[in-house]
Amino acid sequence: MTDSKDLCACGSGQAYAACCEPFHLGASAAPTAETLMRSRYCAYVCGQIDYLVGTTLPAARTTDLWVNYKSTADSIQWIGLEVVGSSQGGAKDKTGKVEFKASYIQDGVRSIHHELSRFRRSGGQWYYVDGRVKDYVSRDSIVER
Repeated sequence: MTDSKDLCACGSGQAYAACCEPFHLGASAAPTAETLMRSRYCAYVCGQIDYLVGTTLPAARTTDLWVNYKSTADSIQWIGLEVVGSSQGGAKDKTGKVEFKASYIQDGVRSIHHELSRFRRSGGQWYYVDGRVKDYVSRDSIVER
């Protein structure tokens, strides 16, 4: 778990308490698709599995979603986030896309999770819908799924 005084894992440069923690605690909702994506990355780092499930579009939730998120969070050490770009996803938009690269270590191998995520705003709240993923197994090889 991240200490509230530590810098937020999402890469904003702010303290966790002033950045993603209010979203994780349910004190406020992410105002943009990019903010939601960053807070979800941070949730993986901090082990906030309920937050990951709660910010997934209800229609996209599967019965094993919590278990899948938990398994991913437990098996990967996230070490950095780079937002490549975004389109739409503002406070007045209904949809948005965010492309990002998240560096991680799994089983001693450093890799990059590269995803173009889709988001939808419903009832004033942003939700993760799905993403198109390219996993960089090493700096030299790419595996698409």
